[in-house]
Amino acid sequence: MKKALFSLILFFLSISNISAHTSHYKGIKVINMDVFRNGKLIGYSNYFFTHGKNTLEVKNYTKFKVKLLKLVIFSISGESLEKYKDGKLVSYHSTTFQNDKEKYVKLKFDEQYNNFYIDGSSYKGRADPNTIIGHWWNHKILKSDKQISPISGSIKKQTVKFIGTESIKFNKKNYILHHYKLMSQNSNLPEDKRLDFDIWLNPKNNLIYKITYEKAGKWEYRLKNFEIN
Repeated sequence: MKKALFSLILFFLSISNISAHTSHYKGIKVINMDVFRNGKLIGYSNYFFTHGKNTLEVKNYTKFKVKLLKLVIFSISGESLEKYKDGKLVSYHSTTFQNDKEKYVKLKFDEQYNNFYIDGSSYKGRADPNTIIGHWWNHKILKSDKQISPISGSIKKQTVKFIGTESIKFNKKNYILHHYKLMSQNSNLPEDKRLDFDIWLNPKNNLIYKITYEKAGKWEYRLKNFEIN
């Protein structure tokens, strides 16, 4: 009980430092995640990091297919590039083909207005500078009350709840992970637009090890491996 309470206090204290968390990934070169649906491996979501003196670039490649009777009923194929300077997001670009339909995001930080300007397939307009890209490499997703869809640019308001500390086995090794629940602030949203994720974070290296959700099946993003300098 005391350990859980202490972890919860740390979680809320860390919110005040939301813009500096990219420094936690210094030395990270690659994060590879497998994508499962109903327990079957169907694809991947992999991140590649390039570190500069005061900069960070993160490339993502995501691809998976859902088949029914050998027919593809749902597919995602996308790539993106995030750019950070002094720990703050300055631009983001993505192109994604969802069931062969193209979606995109073009985001840049506007210094004059101190906010983001987004040109996306689902949203065009401005966003608060504390809003983050909803990618799974970044544990800041657990510290923000808003996220930007990495596929379409839409802004989604969220709440995050600390569930507790749990022991989970990965690659025959046990890890002590922090379990969080991330949900949409508006529970009346249609199911296909609603956020409802369980997320497990390793507090020792700030890496997300596992994400699960249910949407036309049971989905899981699972850390496969990572590389450091």
